[in-house]
Amino acid sequence: MSDVFGRLAPFIQDFIYYNKWTELRGVQVAACEAIFDTDCNLLLSSGTASGKTEAAFLPVLTELYERPSSSVGVLYISPLKALINDQFKRLDQLLMESHIPVCKWHGDASQTKKNALIKKPAGVLQITPESLESLLIHKRGACLKLFSDLRYIIIDEVHFFMYAVRGVQVLCQLERLQNLIGHVPRRIGLSATLGDITLAQNWLNTGTSRVCLAPITEEGKKNIRLFVQRFVKSGDGEESPVDSGDRAHYEYLFKMTLDKKTIIFTNSREETEFVLSNLREIAAKHKAPDVYRVHHGNVSALLREQTEDEMKSSEDKIVTGATVTLELGIDIGSLDQAVQIGAPATVGSFAQRLGRCGRRGQVPQLLFTFVEDVQTTAADILGPINWSFIRLIAIIELYTKDKWIEPLLPPQHPYSLLYHQTMSCLKSNGELSPARLAQDILSLQSFQGISQQDFKLLLAHLLEIEHIEKTEQGGLIIGRAGEKIVNHFHFYSVFIVPEYYLVKDENRTIGTVDKIYPIGIRFSLAGMTWETVDVNVKAKVLFVKSVPGISVVDWDVDFKAELHTVLVRKIQSILKGTERYPYLSDSCQERLGEIRYLTNNSGILERLVTPLSDRRFAIFPWVGTRQLFALHYALLGRGIKNKVPWDTCVYIEVYFSGSVQELEDIIYAVLRSEINLYQLPFPDDIEILNKYNEFIPRQLLLKQFVEDFLDFEGLKALLL
Repeated sequence: MSDVFGRLAPFIQDFIYYNKWTELRGVQVAACEAIFDTDCNLLLSSGTASGKTEAAFLPVLTELYERPSSSVGVLYISPLKALINDQFKRLDQLLMESHIPVCKWHGDASQTKKNALIKKPAGVLQITPESLESLLIHKRGACLKLFSDLRYIIIDEVHFFMYAVRGVQVLCQLERLQNLIGHVPRRIGLSATLGDITLAQNWLNTGTSRVCLAPITEEGKKNIRLFVQRFVKSGDGEESPVDSGDRAHYEYLFKMTLDKKTIIFTNSREETEFVLSNLREIAAKHKAPDVYRVHHGNVSALLREQTEDEMKSSEDKIVTGATVTLELGIDIGSLDQAVQIGAPATVGSFAQRLGRCGRRGQVPQLLFTFVEDVQTTAADILGPINWSFIRLIAIIELYTKDKWIEPLLPPQHPYSLLYHQTMSCLKSNGELSPARLAQDILSLQSFQGISQQDFKLLLAHLLEIEHIEKTEQGGLIIGRAGEKIVNHFHFYSVFIVPEYYLVKDENRTIGTVDKIYPIGIRFSLAGMTWETVDVNVKAKVLFVKSVPGISVVDWDVDFKAELHTVLVRKIQSILKGTERYPYLSDSCQERLGEIRYLTNNSGILERLVTPLSDRRFAIFPWVGTRQLFALHYALLGRGIKNKVPWDTCVYIEVYFSGSVQELEDIIYAVLRSEINLYQLPFPDDIEILNKYNEFIPRQLLLKQFVEDFLDFEGLKALLL
């Protein structure tokens, strides 16, 4: 055992002995030294199941044991209630002999225990950003008592917060809390998947003046087992419900997951439902046990928790279909493997999903499958290229060989969050003068990219739409229309929540869907097929009964992902190269060869512009999504009709009556010119999608799109 062991609290030492730990892991030793010997913030970034959570809590709880706090001493912030519930069980066991209480605080947690904590604040509080927002709005006085002696703030799944508006919300909350209690608690961030560590350190430090340590611990080189298999649609789906290529795919999945504890990741809830329904039907035909479960955001919390418990403790080898909900670190025990259908959205997502297997000494094993339809016309030279297949290889190579993950850049103009925090601040404070409100909001470091002029513009708009109003004394309060927004429980969250309808089988809640399925219509949810027997439109409830067979459910969500230039250029280098990848099946190797032959002979790898047909051209600048869309709009500004075929694509399709050379000359002329991006021909509704955009002036939404998304300067730097 490390020398650090002797510095841990006696109850922690007993816990370590009882659980037969032979040593503290590198990340745990490094965390203890940072917490015990410095006053710095701390970022712990290491693989899933590497002991990060314990690394944070062991030294922090030791300090709390040796020097008890007079309020809540540790605030743990998590993106998921399920993650809090999971960590609560682990902490409760660890703290059994310590007399340090731990309380979970979210919508499903015990109100009695919350009230008891307010009366006698102590120990560890686990909370979601939404519940923390509610506390800051409605219990400002209680917050002062709850957190007056707060020492540490632990933020779990830092990478999950960094790229999302929810992360800006957390940073604003922490600064508001610091201003309330008059001191700055130390912050500890936990993450398994970070690309640029410096960006994460800067993010964690926001609103503090501390240094952030990020100890690098050697975890040793890990072996990874990867395999990619493909299936081809035959086009016979019109005669039967399932194409034979799909059928072969499902039979293969059944065989590969039989008696293996597995998560099957897909890129949509709809696909998850369909795949698991087919597996369940195949299992029934083979008289195999029903071990198939579904886990995504529309499945009820109770059913999701049952699935998590089964995966962790059942003797059966449970096979669970999931989207991003099981990417995060909920403890489901050791997995035999993970399966990914299609390409993951990003390198970071791949890293998270790979991290779910290979726990407790196992070799991580990840199987990729994809089904493709190669029925294309001979005239369409780009049609036979399966971009997601090549992107999959690029993602694997970037993570396993280059150790690269997308850098996560927080937004500079988060106007939707600016609206939210402005309304939250007014709700919790009551009346504030415009100057005081501006000071309280614009001093938050997350809004340092927002000018006073922008804030004045927002306030003027909010006055106009009656979300705020002026008092006779000249102060600002929540207005008539604003009250309807801030008094609704949905206000605490800053992410978009579609309108959902509750699905009930008698009194049992199955989950939610985003549309009404009329009486007699069948749909899939939680891996089973249901038929609507009654609808209560006013209460937004569908009453259903279980029926046999396979059905689908069509959620109104498209799969979108932003591609980084590094990823796009890796795609280009794979297409140019001749390397064979040992994890590809023979069929995949053959397919890669076909695509390489096609792309090398088409000219798209070398030439900026390639003719596709008469007056139709493809531009391949091999840049990321932000740069590609900058070129798309810049060309529209020159009157060149063009489109990006779909968000995850890597080229622009152009309609042009001139020659290849003339089009290239125009592109380079555009790149060398000084363009006023604000004067480009954007659609009227152009925006970066956020929850409160409808309350933001259009000119601010345009500014956010231009400043935070389009990267014209990056495009010029890459191509000139």
